Order: sequence, then C-alpha cells, then structure tokens
Amino acid sequence: MRIFSVAALLLACTLLITLPSPSAPSPSPTQACHSLKFPHNQAYATCNDLLRLNSYLYWNYYPVNQTADIAFRKPKTPTSNWIAWALNPGGQMMAGSQALVAYQDPNGNMVAYTTPVSGSPTMKPGNLSFGVSNLRGEYSGGEMIIYATLQLDSTLLSTNHVWQEGPMRGGSPRMHDLSEDNMLSFGTLNFASGTVTSSSSTGGGISSKALLKNVHGILNAIGWGILMPIGAILARYLKVFKSVKLFNSVHPAWYDLHRACQIIAFCLGVAGWGIGIKLGSVSRGINFSKHKNIGIALLVMAAVQVSALIRKPNPNHKYRIYWTIYHHSLGYAIIVLSILNIFQGFKITNGHNYWKRTYAGIIIALGAVALLLEIFTWLVVIRRKKFEATNTQEIGANGGHEVNDASTNV
Repeated sequence: MRIFSVAALLLACTLLITLPSPSAPSPSPTQACHSLKFPHNQAYATCNDLLRLNSYLYWNYYPVNQTADIAFRKPKTPTSNWIAWALNPGGQMMAGSQALVAYQDPNGNMVAYTTPVSGSPTMKPGNLSFGVSNLRGEYSGGEMIIYATLQLDSTLLSTNHVWQEGPMRGGSPRMHDLSEDNMLSFGTLNFASGTVTSSSSTGGGISSKALLKNVHGILNAIGWGILMPIGAILARYLKVFKSVKLFNSVHPAWYDLHRACQIIAFCLGVAGWGIGIKLGSVSRGINFSKHKNIGIALLVMAAVQVSALIRKPNPNHKYRIYWTIYHHSLGYAIIVLSILNIFQGFKITNGHNYWKRTYAGIIIALGAVALLLEIFTWLVVIRRKKFEATNTQEIGANGGHEVNDASTNV
C-alpha cells in the first residue's frame, strides 16, 4: 500500500490594522464613502471604500508639512468590539504595524490610543514611530470612528495599511476572527497621490495562504478526527469475524483494515501538522499555544503508537497483556485529544458553523455506529458462548454414555 502525504508552505496570519491616506485626487464618486456624512460635518478631500470589514477611510493630506488628517470609520460596530487601523511599512501583516485603536468602555466613554505591534499582539498603549496628534474615538448610530493627525515622512507617503475589528473582554482588546475578511483586510496607499489598492486587487497572495489554512484543517480533521476513530471501530468490532480475510492475507480482515486505516490517518495527520508548523512560523506575533501543544502531543503519541506495531510481542508472550493495555489506552487517548483539538481549531478560526456542524455530525454518527456495533458484538459473543457451552455438554454427555456402555460390555 502506498501512502501519499501532503507537504506545506505558508499562511500569513494578517491580524491588525494600518493607517492611511493619499491626498489630492479623489476616488471615484461612485464609492459609498462620498454619500456618508460625519456627525460634526467634517470634510475630507479623499475617501476610499475598504472592501473588507465594511470600512471606510478618509483623509486630507498637506504636502507642505507632510501631515494627514485621517478618519477611519466602521459602521455596524457593536459597543463590545474594538476597531483598529495601522500603517506597516514592513509588510501587510500585524507584526511591525503602527496602530490606532479605539473602543467604548463600560461607562460609555470612547477610548483611543496608539500601539506599536511587535512580537505579541497584546495591543498595549505605546508610542509609534511617527507623530500622532488629535487622536480621538467617536461612537454614533452604531458606527465607530477613529480621528487622528499623522506626521508622515518620505517612507510613509506610500506604504501598507491594515485595519481590523475584534471583541473586548475584561476591558482589553482580544484576538480578532480569522475569517476571510479579517485575513484580507489590508492594502496599500499613497498619501501624496491619493491612490489606494485593496487585498482584492493585489493578486490574491493571501488567498493561497488561506487555502493552506483550510488544507491544514481538512487534513487533520480527516486524519486525526475521522480515520483514527474508524480504525479503532474496525479493530474492536470486526474481531468477532475471525475467519474473514482480505486477499488471502495471513492476518484477519480486521487487522489489515485497522492497520491501513491508522497508517493513512497518521500520514495525513503528519502532513497537516507540518502545514500547521509552517503557518505558525510565518504568522509572527500569533501563538495559539493550546492548539499547538495538543498537536505536538498528538504527533508524539501517534508516532509511539505506530512504532509499537513494529515491536509487538507475540500473542502468547507473557508481556502481551501489558502491551495490549498500553496500545488500547494510548489509542483512545489519541482519539479523544484529536477530537478536542479539531474543535479547538474551529474555535480559533471562528470557522463557518456549517463545517463545525458537519464534523460534529460525523462524530455523532460514528458514535452511534459504535454503539450499535457494541450491542451487536455482545449479542454475537453471548450467542457463540451459549452454542459452545451446549456443544460441550452434548459431547460430555455422549462421551459418558460411551464409557458406561464400554464398562457394561467388559
């Protein structure tokens, strides 16, 4: 049997925010941003509809002193969320970005501050690499707005910008969703020329990374989360059919099916794990330690489990009982951890409920099949034992009569 495994490249986890604004030429008047009014009738020469997260960016650029008045507005934002916008000359991602963040505190007051995002997305207040003044936040009619004046330099006139939205918990901004919109909320802007590009017009570089994220999830769900449980079910419930074999194999059918299923599951799981490690290495500043640690533990446990097939004691060996206990215990532990980690993955990505419900349905179906097979197996075993007991009694009875007859004859 040949096992083909899948290898992986990268997924850049784009997180936060970036600040922006070109000046003179204004975008096409067909953009929705032109029809929106500000609560205090502020006026901006340039605006742009940001195609992700239903956001808008406005700015006035002053070439004399290289400053820009900007407004980042996010309609339909609940008061339980934060919004952010940032500049990142180093790339279209969170790490290295210079962000403006705003949210509403429990007392209804708007909080706005700057945060340089480095190795860890803590979003704690801090000074940026460029000057920021007149920074404030506003919430009106379900819309959250960040206002600021930026002191730019030649390296920031044309640069990357990122924007984000996420939940507040315990009075602090928490990790945003990893949905497609959140992952593609970036672009480039030129304050001087007024030109803006969005992720949808940058060649789809991130979409390939998002595809890798999906491949990572699919491989792990199929390998660890589906084939592993199926392999265990085959081993437990096909043993009652001891005489059934595949293709004249020396082993019973359940053994060959169980081994094939687990080896394929292991290969898929290793491929998915490799993609996950690569994605983690390119997602600087983002660390899902629980999900990662469970994944590492699963790989180690599965490697030990597979290697156990190589050094397996003979059925009559005195230590075989201990090997069996270890093999079964480790196998069930792997299955439980696999299912937990897959749901942890759904939680991290805030994946579509369709996929989460689909996987939950598969697990429930496998559980129902296992329950039915458990009942059926016990019925077969009980019936077989009764049949063997009846035969033993009949043989004993017949043997006794033959002995008595023989004695009489003597």
